Amino acid sequence: MDENTAASPFSKVIQVGLVVRDMDKTVARLTSLGIGPFEPKILPPDRKEWFRDKIMDANLVIEAAMMGDIELELIQPVAGESPHQEFLDAKGEGIQHIACEVEDLDKAVDRLTKQGVTVLLRARFPRGRGVAYLDLDAGGLIVELVQRKETA
Repeated sequence: MDENTAASPFSKVIQVGLVVRDMDKTVARLTSLGIGPFEPKILPPDRKEWFRDKIMDANLVIEAAMMGDIELELIQPVAGESPHQEFLDAKGEGIQHIACEVEDLDKAVDRLTKQGVTVLLRARFPRGRGVAYLDLDAGGLIVELVQRKETA
């Protein structure tokens, strides 16, 4: 299968990410409407992250709840530079990204950057897992590609 007929990296949507100013207030409101329960998401302490090709040192509060088969992820930037703080500063609260699961993150990112997509954030987790935030330069859409499958 060549690059043009390969499966789309956008075919398996797993998450919608919202940037919020006040996690407690947002969780309380959404919970009162029947969304939840929300659980804190703790990122691996041994992860490596880059934002716009520089090592990222940001503090984020993250909570998530399932809405059917889709995870609703709330992200509150607390300190440091991140795509979440950049979004909040430029646009305010709202949907910041849609996440899609891919089998091979590096291959998917390479394919898309060859098509002019901009990598905003890359993160590596233990055992080969990772994520990448991509600005598709179309309607303000940012997609997070997620590789959950571990590599040796």
